[in-house]
Amino acid sequence: MICRACLRARAGAAALRSEAPQQASRLVRRQTTQPFSSLAPSLVPLQRTVISPSSLAPAIPPQPAASRRLFSASTARRQEASTSAPAPEALEKPESMSDGEVEIWDKLVAELAPVADLEVRDISGGCGSMYYIDVSSERFRGLNMLKQQRMVNAALGDLVKQWHGVQLKTRVP
Repeated sequence: MICRACLRARAGAAALRSEAPQQASRLVRRQTTQPFSSLAPSLVPLQRTVISPSSLAPAIPPQPAASRRLFSASTARRQEASTSAPAPEALEKPESMSDGEVEIWDKLVAELAPVADLEVRDISGGCGSMYYIDVSSERFRGLNMLKQQRMVNAALGDLVKQWHGVQLKTRVP
């Protein structure tokens, strides 16, 4: 999901790059004929041409399959059984993070220690109004999903109030 400001910016950049022949190729023409025999039998059928853009919003790149998380009870048991080695103590911060992502990362690692796995992504298109957060912490053990997500919201504090939205996934390692 992209906020309106990012959509406008993306649409403006696309309009500057495109040329008139490219815009014409994006339009789809179709003709429809609708008889008005039931309303007025003496009228000639209406013929109209509908021109519509092939897509109203810019295409959003698909998420990699690794970032999607499918869950079932049997999958969870298999993952627990296959995980025999403990998670590493030090969690490495990715180098390609924006300032907002780094701030979120640092707060979550400090508040929810020990954090086994953490992913923070700006999914707003770069303006910092919406984030995806996937966190795995031992502090979540024994808590239901609502309490886990409340812990994350409490750790982030006033940062969440400045955002348009957040996609939050919590789990126990």
